[in-house]
Amino acid sequence: MNLVDQYLEQKLLERKQSDNYRELSLCNSPIDFFSNDYLGLANTGILSDCMRDVPASKCTTGSSGSRLISGNTIETELLENFIAVFHKSEAALIFNSGYVANMGLISAIASRNTTILYDELCHASIVDGIRLVQSIKKHKFGHNNLGQLKEKLEQLQADETKIVIVESVYSMDGDKAPLVEIADLCEQYHARLIVDEAHATGVFGNNGEGLTVALGLEKRVFARVHTFGKALGCHGAAVVGSNLLRNYLINFSRPFIYTTALPGHAIQSAYCAYKYISSPQFTNQPLHELIAYFRLWVKEMGMSGWIDSHSPIQALILGDNGRCKTIAANLQQAGLMIKPILYPTVPIGKERLRISLHSFNTKKQVDLLFENI
Repeated sequence: MNLVDQYLEQKLLERKQSDNYRELSLCNSPIDFFSNDYLGLANTGILSDCMRDVPASKCTTGSSGSRLISGNTIETELLENFIAVFHKSEAALIFNSGYVANMGLISAIASRNTTILYDELCHASIVDGIRLVQSIKKHKFGHNNLGQLKEKLEQLQADETKIVIVESVYSMDGDKAPLVEIADLCEQYHARLIVDEAHATGVFGNNGEGLTVALGLEKRVFARVHTFGKALGCHGAAVVGSNLLRNYLINFSRPFIYTTALPGHAIQSAYCAYKYISSPQFTNQPLHELIAYFRLWVKEMGMSGWIDSHSPIQALILGDNGRCKTIAANLQQAGLMIKPILYPTVPIGKERLRISLHSFNTKKQVDLLFENI
């Protein structure tokens, strides 16, 4: 065995010894409490029904090249215009995924002279985007810790280029960022604010415009990332912001410039999803009613370990990889599809069961979940 293979084998062995070895598995439990399909667009047939009226000629399986070469279409630009209006922004630019959007946005707009402040629980795509920036001025602040953010901003020069990055709803804890207060601090200290709306799109706002719009902050946020792969039930993402930002990313975002564009089928799926949630008939109220019912169970149980969340993401901290895996396996045997979230995805001592709620889940399913827990 050569040295490369030895290294790979040793690292995998360390993972197994730490009880955090990852393996792919198939879903074999009937009740979904683990996917990000919060509105049921992906798995209940809603989006498929919407797609039936789309001409086959628009549902191409390949785009043939990057947007700057042969992959741009009128349908893609129409979708970007629709997204911009929907999220109350000047412009939008589509990327192939939320991960790519965060990396492409952050790595393009920040220079070696930029100071980046970001919440310690920001998603890996944000962290990796920051890693690509040549600047050495990158600082984490405590999760939702306004005092610590203010302290770090106060230490910077008034004329220094500053960017603050947060998520509106955090993917592992399910709690919201105090966006109003963060926006206030950014304006006070002349910092630009980026908000990842991945887990708020479709969920918060009257039609799922996101938490930024729900709070009336759209003009105070420099850029937002809205992903299509969660509540919208399809694939891709969009960065929304000013026309200046869109034109800049087209010219300087390497993940955008050098990536083959999304195919027609993906564009039409996203278009159908946005048309669905923007219709007068759409409501996300049943989802929020189920969240409230879930939180009543949490309160009545009086069981420690639950994170305070009023989003579809609910987390029960168990603090041990082995315990998480055992309890998740038992729940799966009871027909409840829940996955354990282990270190290093979350810090040591924060290992958990991550429970996702959906508009298609029922109160009886929630009852069954808590009875088994």
